[in-house]
Amino acid sequence: MPTECSANLFGFEPPEGRRVEAAFDGGAMTSDAGALLLARTDRAIGLLGRFAACFGDGRFAAGVEHSVTTLVSQRVIGIALGYEDLLDHDALRHDPALAALLGKLTARRRRCAPLAGKSTLNRLEHAPAGGADRYHKIVHDGAAIEALLVEVFLEAHATAPAEIVLDLDATDDPIHGEQEGRFFHGYYGGYCYLPLYVFCGTHLLAAKLRRSNIDASAGSVEEVARIVAQIRARWPAVRIILRADSGFAREGLMAWCEASAVDYLFGGAAQCAAG
Repeated sequence: MPTECSANLFGFEPPEGRRVEAAFDGGAMTSDAGALLLARTDRAIGLLGRFAACFGDGRFAAGVEHSVTTLVSQRVIGIALGYEDLLDHDALRHDPALAALLGKLTARRRRCAPLAGKSTLNRLEHAPAGGADRYHKIVHDGAAIEALLVEVFLEAHATAPAEIVLDLDATDDPIHGEQEGRFFHGYYGGYCYLPLYVFCGTHLLAAKLRRSNIDASAGSVEEVARIVAQIRARWPAVRIILRADSGFAREGLMAWCEASAVDYLFGGAAQCAAG
């Protein structure tokens, strides 16, 4: 069967009044053109801008080349593309696709790349909670970030559902260096962190980074209580079911569920019969 070829180019939404096309004979090339689709999706829900609003910027405004919104967007999209390490951005800061979707095809200053490198992004990575100080000009609001994840989930529903299931889970995040707080976890057989996740279907409602020398359920009551309160403020009549494996079958969590009218379904630990 003969191949049908089309001479038409694939066009994308123009950033900064410039044309962006997918072709095989272009000048500046990129292997990250899929980021343009991520950016178009974000424009439908405005997630990156809302996430960036959870950060404060105490830097001298006239001397800022890369805004907090640009830094947050660059970091999030970079992770989505598989660039977890900040060192990757010393090359990515010149990537035309990333620059186009972030509206930074040209830098405002001479000898400055369109996007931020690892050193500038490092200021975002270490943004503390609270007010800015001499050494930390960029800060974050942890409570606002936590609330945003639940708010996005609520906005995804045109009407309140009759019932939702919240899934609790803890899994390993392997560590390959001498990171602070590293511990060996016998179940996973290696050094790792043990983050706590809360999902509702495909929606992420919480992700809490924790050390691995703790019980799997540590901090789960506080996280679930916060999420349930925010959901019920919008959907007061919704039935909430909490679901988890045996690592969360703890008296404190079950007692909270019963006192808060939250149904729960937890796994039971396997029992070994004595011979």
